[in-house]
Amino acid sequence: MYLSKSRLSTTLIAVAVCTALAIGGLPRLAARDQVEQQTAALGKPSVSVITPIRAPEQQKLMLPGDIQAYQRASIYARTSGYLKSWQADIGTHVHSGQLLAQIEAPEVDAQLEQARSDAAMASANYEIAKVTADRWADMLKKNAVSRQSAEENISLMKAKQATLAAAQANVKRLEQLQSYENVRAPFDGVITVRNVDVGALIDAGNSGPPAALFELAQTDRLRVFVNVPQDDAPYIAAGTPAQLTLSQYQGRTFSGTVARTSGAIDPRSRTLRVEVDMDNPDGTLLPGAFAQVSLTLSSSQPGLSLPANALLFRPQGVQVAVVDAGGVVRLKTVQLGRDFGTRVEIRDGLAGNEQVVVNPSDAISAGQAVRISQHPAGSA
Repeated sequence: MYLSKSRLSTTLIAVAVCTALAIGGLPRLAARDQVEQQTAALGKPSVSVITPIRAPEQQKLMLPGDIQAYQRASIYARTSGYLKSWQADIGTHVHSGQLLAQIEAPEVDAQLEQARSDAAMASANYEIAKVTADRWADMLKKNAVSRQSAEENISLMKAKQATLAAAQANVKRLEQLQSYENVRAPFDGVITVRNVDVGALIDAGNSGPPAALFELAQTDRLRVFVNVPQDDAPYIAAGTPAQLTLSQYQGRTFSGTVARTSGAIDPRSRTLRVEVDMDNPDGTLLPGAFAQVSLTLSSSQPGLSLPANALLFRPQGVQVAVVDAGGVVRLKTVQLGRDFGTRVEIRDGLAGNEQVVVNPSDAISAGQAVRISQHPAGSA
């Protein structure tokens, strides 16, 4: 069948038009598919993820500390009288047993003299009674006297002996009381307070609460008290190293060691009372000062660690959002451990190879499809 020239031209034109339409439509179809894919991708929230890393075995914990003298004592008078002299002023370094002050107590001195005279009289009476009792005992052996008379003299001798013992005990008491006229230091230290002057009336408490003559503090060794939060208390033990810094000593640190803990959590502050002992041979640090104490906490089995902004605080507990291989969110409940500031320790709930969402939105939920905009990394 032959086509006319006009019909052949029309057919060729139609084929050309169809071909042109087909060629021009393919890019539009591809562009439409790409737009649909991009739209679907943009419909998924974009998240950044990281992988957990192993938490460090040691952690530095910085807390305020209160520096106190290793020993501190208020020195009182044991004998009433007038202050005769004092030998140590504030700031004086004294040694154990060193004389600090002298008290004049004439009443005590007079009582001691009287007590010694009474003891001498009691001794004489005892000697006479003893000689008499011995004589009566010899005569009793010869049946020269009655047993009753001999026993009466022996009992009289024993009574005189008891009177002598009482008099001697009174002498020792007053001698001890007289020795308190010399006020001495109980240990090596520094006089921090002096409350009396020469001629002042010293009351040993006979007419009310006595006043302290001196305040003595041992400063060559110090105690530093720190209140450790309950969460960090399990990592504190005797021997834990400590470093002290003070604002007036910029760039300088002082070393100490945890000597003991209270062994109980204070229910009011939920803290553990910790005592750090440190040497202070040159007296640089002063009792009563404030310091920043850095404690080195060690964990034998450290867990994983994540940035603090990866945590979700939900009614079910602390959770993290994990993206699985299919790009779907899974929520996992975790147990927190030590706080490192910007990071926290994860004691339980993660294996270590998860892709954890960083800074998740409050609306994120389990089963939600997301797209990862940042590859997992060890830190955020």
